[in-house]
Amino acid sequence: MTAQPARPRRGGAGAAPAADVPPYASSLVKTVFRNVTSLHVSRSAARAAAAVTRTVVAEIIDGAKRAAADEGRTKLVPRDLVSAIDRDVTLEVGSEWYSWTPTFHGLMGTLRDADGTIISPRQYRSSRTPSGVDGAHMFEAGTKKLLRSRGAKAVPAMVRDLDGVASVFLTDLARSAAMVVREGGVKRFGAVTLGPPAGPPPPLSAADRALTTRDGDRRTIGSDDILAATTMCLLPGEVKQRALTEARAAATGVCAAATEPGVSAAETR
Repeated sequence: MTAQPARPRRGGAGAAPAADVPPYASSLVKTVFRNVTSLHVSRSAARAAAAVTRTVVAEIIDGAKRAAADEGRTKLVPRDLVSAIDRDVTLEVGSEWYSWTPTFHGLMGTLRDADGTIISPRQYRSSRTPSGVDGAHMFEAGTKKLLRSRGAKAVPAMVRDLDGVASVFLTDLARSAAMVVREGGVKRFGAVTLGPPAGPPPPLSAADRALTTRDGDRRTIGSDDILAATTMCLLPGEVKQRALTEARAAATGVCAAATEPGVSAAETR
């Protein structure tokens, strides 16, 4: 008999780290970007955006795992998502999804329109569904793959919430990246704080100053634009720094492909 090739093991000591697992494909990233902007998305930008999204969702899963462990459970449920965000505000991303999922019903306060009139949940959900919410189902395969890579299991409702957060976050990232291209760099820094300011705003770091100007054409979103958009979409903290690190690594990996036969430098910009 012909020997069958050994199948790779799932999990355990030989499992690949999250950084080696690409759950959200570049093709999915480009589909999301096409719903937001007519700008071209370079290959390295798509890889960088996928890496940022993967990192953010992985951090949410890890936070939810800790919440579940505190209750003696191994399977994640939607309330673990709420607990993860309560414990770490930097995980609060894709907030547009919160108004569309039962998980956050009653936790979002009162919705009002521009005139101050209260909007009922039924009225809100009868309006046009945002593209990030509408496209959440496209993320299911990648989210399940990411859950496996983190050694986690989740009930279907939790998978749906992770899909929605990933979809809305990536849509927000696409909008911010398009804004960076249009405005020629990051023009909006800072975070909202409650109460009177404690003093003058802190000076921008060298990395942030470098993002205030942009070189290159105004028709293509590049990997640097994704890095700039990430600084706009994530609060300062460890999650943001990890996301930027993973995005740079992903973009560098694509650029290295330019030395391969048949791959042009323009494709890796």
